[in-house]
Amino acid sequence: MSALARKRVSLSQSDRPWQQAMRDAITDVDTLFELLELPRKALPGARRAARLFDLRVPRGYVARMARGDLADPLLRQVLPLDAEHDDTPGFVFDAVGDGDSHVGHGLLHKYTSRALLVTTGACAIHCRYCFRRHFDYAAHQARRGPAGTALAPIAADDRIDEVILSGGDPLSLSNARLAAIGAGIDEIKHVKRLRIHSRTAVVLPERIDDGFVDWIAGRAQRTVIVIHANHARELDDAVAAALARLRDAGATLLNQAVLLRGVNDDVETLAALSQRLFALGVLPYYLHLLDRVAGTAHFEVGPAQAQTLIDRLAARLPGYLVPRLARESAGEGAKQVLGHRARNHSH
Repeated sequence: MSALARKRVSLSQSDRPWQQAMRDAITDVDTLFELLELPRKALPGARRAARLFDLRVPRGYVARMARGDLADPLLRQVLPLDAEHDDTPGFVFDAVGDGDSHVGHGLLHKYTSRALLVTTGACAIHCRYCFRRHFDYAAHQARRGPAGTALAPIAADDRIDEVILSGGDPLSLSNARLAAIGAGIDEIKHVKRLRIHSRTAVVLPERIDDGFVDWIAGRAQRTVIVIHANHARELDDAVAAALARLRDAGATLLNQAVLLRGVNDDVETLAALSQRLFALGVLPYYLHLLDRVAGTAHFEVGPAQAQTLIDRLAARLPGYLVPRLARESAGEGAKQVLGHRARNHSH
């Protein structure tokens, strides 16, 4: 038996399948407060905010949080707050122009050479800063059924060489559904790469099961998996094992983080994240400025402060560990990558 096969056997012997872990996610604010022994004074506001955008967080992710600490950087990403009710100028429902980019059947086409397929509205976790927290998934996601319906515009446009699976989170779908979508993409000869954007490997590593790993390993097209980690403490041993399986299956692993006030808005935290990612075989890719979505203003770190942070990070780390500082604006043909002075001096 090969080392990869032995690893698959050992990691497949879990107490419960990932679907059960999804079903067991915490969706009740009172339960979250009880488990983490959080100060009760914050509970009424959390209840009110959860009515705006549902709470959902896997129990395994909660286990990584500090008890009794409302400022815990992992908790802050999922904890509903009264601040989400604030009506802040410049913060809108569709900050990145998804609606205007929809060409039908869940397909978004913003960039000439890439197309994005909204595969599902389901997620393993509801991040409070989510740029699609107001997204109309009922009107803008790929329906179940023949994948060719959604993929027809891609097949007809030979400028498109990469398809991106997004959501929600595509890893909320079954392996069979992912395989059906992938088979349709494989038939489009001018598509060279499949990119999957997912936070699930970080918050619910059980999802990286044998079937998913085998699907990745058997794909004809190169597969890029972009995970989403904002803090080094998210990357525990279970996540490390899941990422190792994906690397062994031949996936290229990148990370996108969002710069969030009170979570990762200091150089030490960002440096620790980059170093931990690289140790796990994941290349830091983007550090996004917050998408200015209604209800998220309390997370925003301004461009000037962000620029200072990335400059200081570049002075401290080798260039390949410094993510590109970027922001996305509605109607733009590409993400705007913000340069920094210090990168010219990194080694």
